Amino acid sequence: MAKGFNPMQQVKALQDKMAKTQEELALKTVESSSGGGMVTVVVNGRQEVVSLKIDRQVVDPEDIEMLQDLLVAAVNDGLRRSQEMAAAEMGKLAGGLNIPGLKIPGLF
Repeated sequence: MAKGFNPMQQVKALQDKMAKTQEELALKTVESSSGGGMVTVVVNGRQEVVSLKIDRQVVDPEDIEMLQDLLVAAVNDGLRRSQEMAAAEMGKLAGGLNIPGLKIPGLF
């Protein structure tokens, strides 16, 4: 083994960087909307919905299905964007490598 090469130390450093990145992802957000901005959702890098805004014009007691569809579309798109953001950030740590046994949600 080469002098100064300590794989366990490198694994620990990678784990520390991953934990820090996950903390940072909790602070980063993406925004998505549907219905031309009538429903807007903000999701953080941990795939948590941070906020949801509904324009009054879309609240129609006679058409609840439309509101439900707009909510589902905005939330699903927000979650997809959040997963892409998280995968991009975590991918930077692994250098784009697919390391067997290293399972990072949304990355591989």
